[in-house]
Amino acid sequence: MSVTTPRGFTAAGVTAGIKASGRPDLALVVNNGPNAHAAAVFTSNAFKAAPVQWSMQVVADGRLAAVVLNSGGANACTGRDGLADARQMAEWTAGGVGCEVTDVAVCSTGLIGVRLPMDKVLAGIELAAQDLSDEGGDAAAEAIMTTDTLPKLAEYHSDQHWAIGGMAKGAGMLAPGLATMLVVLTTDAAVPSEQLDAALRTATSFTFDRTDSDGCMSTNDTVIALASGAAGVEPDADEFTEALTGVCHSLATQLLADAEGSAHDIAVQVTGAASEDDALAIARAIARSNLFKCAVFGNDPNWGRVLAAAGTVPATFDPEHVDVSFNGVGVFVDGQLGADRSEVDLSAREVSVELNLHAGEATATIWTNDLTYDYVKENAEYST
Repeated sequence: MSVTTPRGFTAAGVTAGIKASGRPDLALVVNNGPNAHAAAVFTSNAFKAAPVQWSMQVVADGRLAAVVLNSGGANACTGRDGLADARQMAEWTAGGVGCEVTDVAVCSTGLIGVRLPMDKVLAGIELAAQDLSDEGGDAAAEAIMTTDTLPKLAEYHSDQHWAIGGMAKGAGMLAPGLATMLVVLTTDAAVPSEQLDAALRTATSFTFDRTDSDGCMSTNDTVIALASGAAGVEPDADEFTEALTGVCHSLATQLLADAEGSAHDIAVQVTGAASEDDALAIARAIARSNLFKCAVFGNDPNWGRVLAAAGTVPATFDPEHVDVSFNGVGVFVDGQLGADRSEVDLSAREVSVELNLHAGEATATIWTNDLTYDYVKENAEYST
């Protein structure tokens, strides 16, 4: 049930008619308390969508009672009118669920540069407010899908009788910028907003911020966490952060597995780095190499693409003493030719690539996917 797994939450997903396809396109998630603690992280893109600008303002006090989300239109780069539309969505939601307008976050996803059909949005909000249910999490997750082929859901149950639930959408433009895609996380643990914010930033930094499908950052990226306190349990801060990170990791891997047209899920791990920053920068450079991604699509363990991408990063290591392996097979060892490429089997969906720099103890992993014909077709035809 995703976001309605923890106590104190209701949700709904409805068809408002925003999408021409007639598929569900508007969702509500409501925190019924007793607490209304919240935290969020947002895209670092300079062209922040109107709902991002609105939500950044209202979550600043660490409180949210509801989140309204629509698919079928991003409400991005729509100027003052778009900002007014985002506020209007919050006002309508506040009226429908009985909370303050400044306690409503707004999320939108879809095509950039198009105004939302606000008459349909209003009808959808009214319908969703009537349909709110503690079993509505699955419907809400379906309603925020765009090019996704399936909803993304995750949950965690503590032995101490508190839980975390989550839903996410995203199948393209999966590149980190503090947050990524649209994600709503809920918990019935009694977690103060400051602790929730710290846990969320840690969780996103190790999961969504290291999920890099295509190197393209959205204008609408938002991750929101809500804490109802309905379980009446105050969890250990480290335990809660670990659990939240696990839920985020599950959602991130689901997003990657559904990336537009992808045929391989690739873990790019850099080990033996002089610093974590070096490891991250090199792993990200490899993950964003179109040549590398195309090679994996062709089941080619082309370690030359790995080295070429790594060499663009001003990091500390000796190029004469590095190793590269694909799925555990060392194809380049200590700066020399290793096993023949024919020994590497890339036919399975899961692919592991490791680059050992032998320059220190730091390590980092970036998760990505291959670049396929279907990805090009999907995005060539996106606005049509």
